[in-house]
Amino acid sequence: MKNPPLIIFVTSGLFSLPALHAEVGVLNLTELANYANQPVPSYIVHDNTPANNPITDVGATLGRVLFYDRRLSRNNSVSCASCHEQGHAFSDPDVASTGVAGTTGRHSMRLINARFNREVRFFWDERAASVEDQASQPIQDHVEMGFSGASGDPGFEVLTAKLSAIPEYRVLFAATFGDAAINEDRIQRALAQFVRSIQSFDSKYDAGRALANDDEDFPNFSAQENLGKRQFMLPPDQGGAGCASCHTPPVFDIDPASGNNGVIGKIGGGQDLTNTRAPSLRDLLGPSGPNGPFMHDGSMTGLGQITNHYRSAIPDNPSLDPRLRRPALPFHNRDLAPLRMFLHTLTGKAVYEDPKWSDPFDANGSLQLIILPPAAFDLVRDESGEEGTRVLRGRVAPNLDYRIEQSTLSGETPEWETLATVRSDADGLIRHEVTTDSGKRFYRVVFAPPSP
Repeated sequence: MKNPPLIIFVTSGLFSLPALHAEVGVLNLTELANYANQPVPSYIVHDNTPANNPITDVGATLGRVLFYDRRLSRNNSVSCASCHEQGHAFSDPDVASTGVAGTTGRHSMRLINARFNREVRFFWDERAASVEDQASQPIQDHVEMGFSGASGDPGFEVLTAKLSAIPEYRVLFAATFGDAAINEDRIQRALAQFVRSIQSFDSKYDAGRALANDDEDFPNFSAQENLGKRQFMLPPDQGGAGCASCHTPPVFDIDPASGNNGVIGKIGGGQDLTNTRAPSLRDLLGPSGPNGPFMHDGSMTGLGQITNHYRSAIPDNPSLDPRLRRPALPFHNRDLAPLRMFLHTLTGKAVYEDPKWSDPFDANGSLQLIILPPAAFDLVRDESGEEGTRVLRGRVAPNLDYRIEQSTLSGETPEWETLATVRSDADGLIRHEVTTDSGKRFYRVVFAPPSP
């Protein structure tokens, strides 16, 4: 990747900084996206965010950069987003995802609404105890991202040293955690904040749920969609399909007590009985088609296969969920059309389009600008200085060179004048005297790493 300049905008406090519009490959930390305080419907009551890792705007922003950065893989070829694509509800359109040393053994799970799941364990086999625990396991997988510390792979400490040598990460980690130290815990926490921020509550279902309870017809639904909702909600002994007993609304997440669902195939052949986790059914379908293939082995490509599987008498296995040990349900294919129509109502829109969940790098893999918040710096009167001068001071990553620039920010394309180059000290402190005696002056501290 190219080396991006990092920019800190500062004003004297007398003037408001003009809005800076988003640009491709520009990460603007003076106007952080809203990750921490997104609206959540009142009917969503579960939140698995731990007290020691609340979502913050800057933390989730760092997580976003890490999520899309291919440098987190051994050979700089794979990122988290390589297997969890925004356009597919943060899943993969391929059955198995391609890593640095082959393909994955299971299909990549959708990440929608992970924060609101009652099941706090992650991966299909629930081997991760939290989102934080999950976040670094793909990085340490030999096949996926290659920092396993085994089979000839470097260990995780090599990755932290690699990131610590990247000046822009030292600045980002300092902005998030107060100092530039980079370790596995901080990487996990930032990635988890970003993943928990990915939410989808703007579906047709949500519009209806705001007007009525799940056991009532929704006024914005068609008759067939309401019929499909009843099929989903009601148990088999009341004429329904019983879907809600495992995929509980309104999150439609998996019951933590679930066993496997009778899909016991394994990518490449064989059996796997350990898969008892599943993603939320929200955004099972995308705006233009399935966010599939579905199931841990990617063996199903459409809703028809899914509904046919669950209406059938499922062959028993030692780990089968007890609720699926039953006769075939009395539904013909044509009778399941309303259920499929209802599942379409669980698809949102923003999660596919909102730039705060998109790749921050440009087409060349560069992050051209990172702009740190004004709170990082201030302007103070220096009693020893001349009238009309102030001291620009603040804290950045230590022992790096920064340019002090000024502008009036007038016109469509503001021009910036370099005043000086200043090196931060061992504590990350910078100070420089600037003039504030005329006009509207804005200052920025620019970090531009030397070209490789």
